[in-house]
Amino acid sequence: MNTLIYILALSITGSLVGIVSGLLGVGGCFIMVPVQYWVLTAMGIDPTIAIRVAFGTNLLVVFLTALSGAFRHHKKGVVLWREAMILGLTSIIFTFLGAYIASNLPGKILKIIFGSAILLGALRMTTAHPIRVEGEPHGNSITYVLLGALFGFVTGVIGIGGGVLMVPLMVIFLNYHMHEAVATSTAIMIFTGLGGAIAYMIYGLNVSGLPPYSIGYVNFLQWILLAGTSVPMAQIGAHIAHKVHPKSLKWIFITVMVYMGLKMIGVFSWLGLPI
Repeated sequence: MNTLIYILALSITGSLVGIVSGLLGVGGCFIMVPVQYWVLTAMGIDPTIAIRVAFGTNLLVVFLTALSGAFRHHKKGVVLWREAMILGLTSIIFTFLGAYIASNLPGKILKIIFGSAILLGALRMTTAHPIRVEGEPHGNSITYVLLGALFGFVTGVIGIGGGVLMVPLMVIFLNYHMHEAVATSTAIMIFTGLGGAIAYMIYGLNVSGLPPYSIGYVNFLQWILLAGTSVPMAQIGAHIAHKVHPKSLKWIFITVMVYMGLKMIGVFSWLGLPI
């Protein structure tokens, strides 16, 4: 019975992740990681191992989901591929550094860092300047290299595709239209997701206490259940994104970020709230 509940939970989560990924240009980590962590710890996996496996597996799901969503956004002509390539290729290098640090930190610390990063991104989005209505996005290549390093490092440390940080920074500092930010962020996550997943596989090799069907900190049973539903649903999310006003898209993004940030830090548990 428990196994069936875990399968349903992961499959439903994958569907939600696909929609959110395509809609908001994020990897869906703030949905996947808490559910993966719950399933793994409920199976008896050590919490520190569980959070690392959740991060690593999540990144491999992000890779495929981003491929699916980016294809849809590309058809709409809103992916800035030059910028996405610079950011993505730079970030891959730094995901290995971030993942190395994460593989040596306690699980509780990783959860708090993860939740705090999401809340900071949400806070900055609420104080952002009005969404661009004219002018071109910032085009300095050095700026993109530096941001790529930041995105890659954060991706490695807290197991996210980077969209939760990329979209706010693109809107606030790079003069991106919200739809451009969502689409280009999705394309960048192809790189951050793949690089981060490989790093977590490598750093988790020969670690004891991993769940069955794992290579390092990537669990392929969870990956199949999550990716199998998220990839097709990313197409639907990307389609919806182009039907939603940019300002509404921004506030949907912020609301989801705040909830999952508080969830991972443990605020709801401290308050005794079953949400």
